Amino acid sequence: MGHHTFPADDADRLEDAARRYRSCSAEELLCALDPDADDAVVDVGSGTGFFTDDVAPHAGTVYALDVQEAMHDRYREKGVPETVELVTSGADELPFDDDTLDGAFATMTYHELPAETVDELARVLRPGGRVAVVDWTAAGAGERGPPLDERYDADHAADAFEAAGFAVEFRATRLDTFLFVATLDEA
Repeated sequence: MGHHTFPADDADRLEDAARRYRSCSAEELLCALDPDADDAVVDVGSGTGFFTDDVAPHAGTVYALDVQEAMHDRYREKGVPETVELVTSGADELPFDDDTLDGAFATMTYHELPAETVDELARVLRPGGRVAVVDWTAAGAGERGPPLDERYDADHAADAFEAAGFAVEFRATRLDTFLFVATLDEA
């Protein structure tokens, strides 16, 4: 994890709906995350807020977290929904109190995140909190997305989350991507 960040100068590509929804549809993301109307969730590596916008009408608060302020600037240009709060921070030390969030999602950013992110999500999510991850798979053809040597697979994600106290609910490998869903153990 943590190979690079997406170049802010190329952020227009993050708004290409046909390209983005080919990897993860809004419906698929919402089904995986399953937010309630009063939930507080974080989009880890939100970029320009493309997928944040899909979740915002279905949750009480969505924290759009990105390490690059330039991505938030692009998001502001297109308009940020009232239920979204922009947070500029790395994912290695999430700026949330313990046990305060109901869910988290990362779309096409898992390969960019520092390894500490998984433990941080375990810290900030309430017991029973849900995580949905969609990312480029190392088992893919490598025709789109980052180089194969910068990718992981669903088993890697499952192992990392299980080690941090999550229970794996679902994992699937598709042509170029994987989908992974886990909940924080309620112990």
